[in-house]
Amino acid sequence: MITKQDKNQVRKKRHARVRTKISGTAERPRLNVFRSNKNIYAQLIDDVAGVTIVSASTQEKDFEGAGNNAEAAAKIGQIIAKRAVEKNITNVVFDRGGYLYHGRVKALAEAARENGLEF
Repeated sequence: MITKQDKNQVRKKRHARVRTKISGTAERPRLNVFRSNKNIYAQLIDDVAGVTIVSASTQEKDFEGAGNNAEAAAKIGQIIAKRAVEKNITNVVFDRGGYLYHGRVKALAEAARENGLEF
């Protein structure tokens, strides 16, 4: 009998493979994206120090609207970019978290690029 693989396990395996190649520093932090069925989260991480520099998510109190669509992801991309620019960070390494570069992940990345982040 053929068993179907768990999608999240496959994603985690893909993410681990990518993470061996990319790492964030203080000068060029890693823009990590996590998406759940209801929300989307983004954070800038300095892997050398093991510190989150900036974060944004659809669960914040001042966020309005649904958190599980491309429009919400674009808003989070704008927010994370503005917060990063305030801390004088413009260059980042994009970590899509093992997700396909499509839909919500793509909307977040493009909005972040339009608002001042370079990757």
